[in-house]
Amino acid sequence: MGGSTGSFSAFKTIVAGLPEDLNASIFIVWHMSPDIRSLLPDVLNRSGKVPASEARNCERIKPNHIYVAKPDHHLVIDGQVIRTTRGPKENRFRPALDPLFRSAALTFRNRVIGVVLSGGLDDGTSGLWTVKHFGGVAVVQDPDQADAPSMPENAIHQVAVDHVVRVEQMAELLTRLSSETVETPEVVMEDEKRIETEVKIAKEDNAFESGIMELGELSPYTCPDCHGTLTKLWDGKRLRFRCHTGHAFSADALLEALTENIETSMWNAVRGIEEGIMLLDHLGRHLSEEKRTDLALLYFQKAREAREQANVIRGTLMQPNGLNDSEIHGEASEDMSSGVVESRAT
Repeated sequence: MGGSTGSFSAFKTIVAGLPEDLNASIFIVWHMSPDIRSLLPDVLNRSGKVPASEARNCERIKPNHIYVAKPDHHLVIDGQVIRTTRGPKENRFRPALDPLFRSAALTFRNRVIGVVLSGGLDDGTSGLWTVKHFGGVAVVQDPDQADAPSMPENAIHQVAVDHVVRVEQMAELLTRLSSETVETPEVVMEDEKRIETEVKIAKEDNAFESGIMELGELSPYTCPDCHGTLTKLWDGKRLRFRCHTGHAFSADALLEALTENIETSMWNAVRGIEEGIMLLDHLGRHLSEEKRTDLALLYFQKAREAREQANVIRGTLMQPNGLNDSEIHGEASEDMSSGVVESRAT
């Protein structure tokens, strides 16, 4: 299970309701700063009866135990052991939920229950699709209860979710599901090579040498993190991207990253122009002191023109850019509620 903004209290509530003899292993990914020590295992040990610890590399998986991803490390299932790796970021996060879900589904097939909790954007949606693809169960927190509903909403919209429940109902549901007997599933061959390759990348395999570029169609976009070429990948009908160095993005996460890069570039442009203004003014004053008034006035004029250009860019930066995913979805919701979308379609 995993989440981001608003999921800390959800983890505590769920763990508090689990029985001490739970016949399952729980793996948790929580988006956090890479520079802090995770307090989540200690908090969960105080909250519930199932022991929790920070996952250790090559640790053997035990039932009735909670494993929490280390900061700045993916949590990956590799057979009967855990891998904690610094593979490429996915959806701009490490740890990310998608590598956990994919690796668990690839190893344990329909014995996996994937849980998506409160958080921004859509980390977990691709991995949850993989869980379902291999016959597992998809559980999502009720978005109406989530502090940040984007992760649950995206999962519901793009995956055939089995259960949408409030956090208070989650422990009982997970306890029941984990006690059910499941039949050995048929091997799902479709997309398996791609999923295996992506799990290997999360385990620190070389993405380029693993052949990731051969598993999709090259796109005209470049990776916001390393500027490598992005390959288009599909989870069913859902489009994603991965570069040849291994960074992975959903379409929404890519849009978010590109938007930030645009803003950074524009601020750099303002900085460059303002440095030019300072130099023009300095040269203008120097020429004035040398009594070269006509040339000094020209430099001062160029500085004023540059200042106007900088103000135009600065004013643009103060306005919503319209590319932000949450703003697009917000506008779409407003249009739908007002009937604008329907009238345009007709």
